[in-house]
Amino acid sequence: MRKVGLLGGTFDPPHIGHLLVAEEVFQALGLDEVWFVPSHDPPHKEASNTNVEHRVEMTQLAIKSNPHFSVSAIEMERSGISYTYDTVNELIQQFEDTVFYFIIGGDQVEYLPKWHRIDELLELVTFVGVKRRGHELKTPYPIEKVDIPMFEVSSTLVRDRFKFGGSTKYLLPEGVESYIKEHNLYE
Repeated sequence: MRKVGLLGGTFDPPHIGHLLVAEEVFQALGLDEVWFVPSHDPPHKEASNTNVEHRVEMTQLAIKSNPHFSVSAIEMERSGISYTYDTVNELIQQFEDTVFYFIIGGDQVEYLPKWHRIDELLELVTFVGVKRRGHELKTPYPIEKVDIPMFEVSSTLVRDRFKFGGSTKYLLPEGVESYIKEHNLYE
């Protein structure tokens, strides 16, 4: 059985923090791969203003130097709200020889009781929680915990830096930074 980590998010834009989390979980759990899953329309926050094609392309640029990372466009191929239950259920049907681990930050660990069909989802996937400042990994649900080096960056911070002319050096992979500038995103 293959072991695959799933890292979902809007990736608007993908940044070094996303890559760090994916690599640390990959190593800690001995995964075969980590798939980045850009969400189409996330249920827990406002939809992204950046179109889907840009977010997928930026994510592909962000991961291109890592052979055990890939992008799954499964949620892009569906319209409507991107519920994790639907995504995982579809992946399990497509990849019967695979065990999936869904990687989430501490903020989402606390939010798990509100997730769509959480009890059924827990039968399909193992959740992996990573710490985020200001959040504990406390939940009534079973999760694997992975300690990662703290790196405080967010997509909101990156977008604000572009909007107000600040530096994004060392916050983004160079290819993503170039792509954003080339397409005048976040101005």
